[in-house]
Amino acid sequence: MKVIKIPFGGGGLGHGDGAKDAPDKIQEQLHDLHANEAGIKPNFEFEEIEVDNFKIEASHNNIYKKILTLKEKSIILGGDHSISYPCFKAFASNNKNAGIIVFDAHPDLMDKVGIDSQEDWLRSLISEGIVDKNKVIVIGVRNSDRIETDFADENRLSIYYMNKIFEYKIENICEAVMEKIRKWENVYLSVDIDAVDPAFAPGTGYKEPGGFTSRELIYFIQRLNKLNNIKMIDIVEVNPSLDVADLTSKLAAKIMTELI
Repeated sequence: MKVIKIPFGGGGLGHGDGAKDAPDKIQEQLHDLHANEAGIKPNFEFEEIEVDNFKIEASHNNIYKKILTLKEKSIILGGDHSISYPCFKAFASNNKNAGIIVFDAHPDLMDKVGIDSQEDWLRSLISEGIVDKNKVIVIGVRNSDRIETDFADENRLSIYYMNKIFEYKIENICEAVMEKIRKWENVYLSVDIDAVDPAFAPGTGYKEPGGFTSRELIYFIQRLNKLNNIKMIDIVEVNPSLDVADLTSKLAAKIMTELI
């Protein structure tokens, strides 16, 4: 499987600087993973996109152009979450009626203020008509601004808040999500590592208690990967400089192996 490394932290608003080091660090952790839980040995082909953390627009253009050339199921390693904007935009250009599933502690629906950032990328995709609002699912939210909740409510977005996931049980939520996206032709999956509780993934810029355990996220990923319409995946917001014993990078690498 092709893996595209995007060492970009310029859209992190000061919280994502260390995310630029994540792709290399995650790749390092793969050396200890001999097979996934289905017994399949990972076989990844790595490429890297040239970016400049001080030139957001130019970097996003480079990302868009490269992702546009991908014709096979691929994994993208960020980087901060702003990279999902050009990545999905390119994916949607190649795959009609594309939808997106996002694991994230935050909905990323803030008003755009000048530059593309990790806080507003999803709102931009919706507002610009790049993705149909009915083909957006966000899972694991447990901290959001009133601006974001108002936008979500106005657009009737499918957001699964963490307290409701706990109340209705992860197995039931997973089944509901799968039932919905089975009808979608092409699906992009975005995994912000802060969807996981910082007890299991401390290496990220926004630590939000009360998230998924690593096992719960792996379970969700394994279930979703049974669907053949998920054609591109990104893993973002890993920050090695904030990590403890490489726990977060190891989890990201583990997620990669479960996606093959």
